[in-house]
Amino acid sequence: MATYQVRLRSRAEVAEGTMAFHFERPPGFDFKAGQFVNVSLVEPSETDDEGDDRTFSIASAPSEPDLVFATRMRDTAFKRVLKAAPMGCPVMVTGASGRMVLHDDPGRPAAFLAGGIGITPFRSIVVQAARDRTPHRLFLFYSNRRPEDAAFLDELQGLERANGNYRFIGTMTDMAKSRRAWAGETGYIKQDMLAKYLGNLTGPIYYIVGPPPLVDALRGVLTDAGVPGADMRLEKFAGY
Repeated sequence: MATYQVRLRSRAEVAEGTMAFHFERPPGFDFKAGQFVNVSLVEPSETDDEGDDRTFSIASAPSEPDLVFATRMRDTAFKRVLKAAPMGCPVMVTGASGRMVLHDDPGRPAAFLAGGIGITPFRSIVVQAARDRTPHRLFLFYSNRRPEDAAFLDELQGLERANGNYRFIGTMTDMAKSRRAWAGETGYIKQDMLAKYLGNLTGPIYYIVGPPPLVDALRGVLTDAGVPGADMRLEKFAGY
């Protein structure tokens, strides 16, 4: 896979404790919505045992001008360097790759199940689908503790107006600690919640991204509902 040097253009907080970093997109860098890359720091001012590189899903869509990566801001040398980096700071990007991309058959709905920062590949997919007027029916289930923790929440809700084939289902698991009003679902993503919006649970292709416990739990929910493993695509975000 090719490696490119790209420079930081901007950064912004997209949820409490979560930042999005915008890098210039180099000429010739092509990717599919939902894919990931490896990002390596160039001569970082500090390092630690976790190293100077990370794997990030691309949160931006192929039609957008920047490469965007979003991450929880844990206290690691990598994150501290990235947060303090001046505009124009270079990093090395290798890729893209990954199979977390929309399937080809528009006759089968896509059900995206995301927890926390696992939303990043799905943001890329649903933004691109709205632009391309993709015929697939898309259902995005997005679980967080509170609305304050949900990256890109307002944008993901608003995309329903741009794509009549897309449905956003946000759910919060700890609203007692929230300062914001929430009119959506509450509780964990379980079989009854999926059935409420999907109907026949064996119809869609499922994409599951998030912390390992969430991915394992949702795989169990789908298996118990009779969904074959071939209809599930899984990606675990650990150590972020």
